[in-house]
Amino acid sequence: MMIKWKTGEPCQPLRVPMGKKGTWLLYLPCTWSIGLAAEPGCLPSWYTLLLFGTGAVLMRGAGCTINDMWDQDYDKKVTRTAGRPLAAGKISTFQSLVFLGGQLSLALCVLLCLNYYSIALGAASLSLVVTYPLMKRITYWPQLVLGLTFNWGALLGWSAIKGSCDWSVCLPLYFSGVMWTLIYDTIYAHQDKEDDITIGVKSTALRFSENTKQWLSGFSALMLLGLTATGMNCDQTFPYYTAVAAVGIHLAQQIYTLNIHSPEDCWRKFSSNRTVGLLLFIGIVLGNSQKRKDTEETRKSLDGT
Repeated sequence: MMIKWKTGEPCQPLRVPMGKKGTWLLYLPCTWSIGLAAEPGCLPSWYTLLLFGTGAVLMRGAGCTINDMWDQDYDKKVTRTAGRPLAAGKISTFQSLVFLGGQLSLALCVLLCLNYYSIALGAASLSLVVTYPLMKRITYWPQLVLGLTFNWGALLGWSAIKGSCDWSVCLPLYFSGVMWTLIYDTIYAHQDKEDDITIGVKSTALRFSENTKQWLSGFSALMLLGLTATGMNCDQTFPYYTAVAAVGIHLAQQIYTLNIHSPEDCWRKFSSNRTVGLLLFIGIVLGNSQKRKDTEETRKSLDGT
């Protein structure tokens, strides 16, 4: 049992792990990039989407294993995490290491299905995956490092289709994804801020404190700016920008109504970010289909002249 904040009444643990939500948040930036890299008028490659979906499940699992290995001493001190296998002593560190090896081996098999450029690019992300769990011991910005890690697929998805990165498209998309992670993971971190203070770990939730909404508003503006630059640099069309506007409205409503002192509300707001990612993906697909129409209309216009 845990004690409710402020009231002292017993309750069940309020914060639950990211679970499937975390896998979606890792996967969605990959889908954006794959969608943007598709040929005008064509749907994204279903094979590549499936491949990256499998990779997201494996790498999310590997990230959780690494996190549990680094944090087992901290996890023992928090009721929510004390039951994790390593923290509870149900498995050994060596067994976890063997399991991690299996996860990474399967993820490598997925990576080897890509071109050489993408293999090298994907391998480069491993250092972020391994070191991210340490960041909360060092800096109040671990969410920034998580953003750099979780949005690597915004680079990798494009290179998997095109054979290399068009940095004019990939960098603003990656930047937007990092800003998005700062938004949703800061909200997520507000659920554990009291435990974090007790055990001595850091987060943007503690760094921003009562100024959280102002910071999140700034990150949202930067995210929308990056998405707009991405669309302009790959000749996106009206449906894409409509989706970007919908994302902006969703984020504004999310931030305006956020209660950082309510773990339940923080969880609901965090969970709603899957909708943000899906809205953008749908906008990319529809925007790409409009590209073909624009091309056909331009050709007919030229033929007519």
